[in-house]
Amino acid sequence: MLPNLTHHPVVPQTGMSLYLHVPFCQTKCPYCDFNTYQGIESLMSPYLETLTQDLELWGKTLDHPAVNTIFFGGGTPSYLPPGGIGRLLDAVRKNFPVAPGAETTIEANPGDLTAPLCHQLLEAGVNRISFGVQSLDNGLLQMLGRRHDADQANQAYLTARAAGFENISLDLMYGLPQQSLDQWQNTVDRLASWQPTHVSLYCLTLEEGTPLHQWVSQGRLPEPDPDLAADMYQYAQETLADAGYHQYEISNWTLPGQESRHNMAYWLNLPYLGVGPGAHSRLGSYRFWTVNSPRAYIDRVKEWAVQAPSAAASWEQSDVEAIPPVGGSEFINPGLSAAETMFLGLRLLDGMSLSEASQRAGADLSEKYRSQIEDLISLGLLDHRGDNLRLTPAAYLIANQVFTRFLD
Repeated sequence: MLPNLTHHPVVPQTGMSLYLHVPFCQTKCPYCDFNTYQGIESLMSPYLETLTQDLELWGKTLDHPAVNTIFFGGGTPSYLPPGGIGRLLDAVRKNFPVAPGAETTIEANPGDLTAPLCHQLLEAGVNRISFGVQSLDNGLLQMLGRRHDADQANQAYLTARAAGFENISLDLMYGLPQQSLDQWQNTVDRLASWQPTHVSLYCLTLEEGTPLHQWVSQGRLPEPDPDLAADMYQYAQETLADAGYHQYEISNWTLPGQESRHNMAYWLNLPYLGVGPGAHSRLGSYRFWTVNSPRAYIDRVKEWAVQAPSAAASWEQSDVEAIPPVGGSEFINPGLSAAETMFLGLRLLDGMSLSEASQRAGADLSEKYRSQIEDLISLGLLDHRGDNLRLTPAAYLIANQVFTRFLD
């Protein structure tokens, strides 16, 4: 059973969020270190069968809790065969009571999107689509290994709109090697003119082991300039505000009432279940993750099915790790839970309610972190008014320095 949740305007008081990982990509981008693979399309059919079975097993184990939001991530979920997403959503609805009007998001590659696919997704119950646009400069898109160009990104957005998607999120990346401020300004200006309901902007992180990291290390590409990246961020803040967007999280902007409810559950440190290879979960006092290998995941779900699980009365770490698809777990002790509640909640730029956050964490956070809060206020990085605690604009670009103050 899952705990009751305290009130938040866009988050129901009970239940959990559900993440489904799709590990397939037609091509893997050189900056990506996610658990994704190209060239394993032969596993798509057994993967769909396995994920359907995994959902059934988790439904039994958790005693069928309500699902408030659903998110298909990857990888490239839109790369699955026709009908694949509908089949998975049928399995979700069969094994979990899905809240009416639940936000159901799919990540999609702009180059893959067609009108028939949009209609299939809408009929299956998907009501939100997120495009990895990344840039509207074709040279940068080529450097990033993207399979679409700027015109295809625009066409994908228009196709989704025409098909009936009212909630569309677009992702962009900044702080790229060879990216100029003019290129970024042109991309942000064009994207803002489209008026998508939601925009996410991510500064490039050169992840060790990726081709892009290697190219920069070898001098084939220049090191990204952090000062230039800061200028890009500030330009986007000003431009999107002028276009009517509200920055509700450090990296996310929305038109009124269109915040990502699924991501809000993460930032409020609420329960979520992740299924599929490499997916992470947070239930009760435990965080755990599925094995990374798609083949091992398929084998281990079959092994779990033989065990015929029943509903668990409570969560113990030994029980979690006994579930065959689980690759590892971590006990979230009260101190870690309190720290995570603080730094995740402070990502929300309208601020966090200290009283509500204290209820979720089971500790008086204003008292527990009194000295840290006072120090950060004196440095001009936090603002505390009544029950509300939030980052000041001066802290947005150095937020990690604020967050680490709450870790023991």
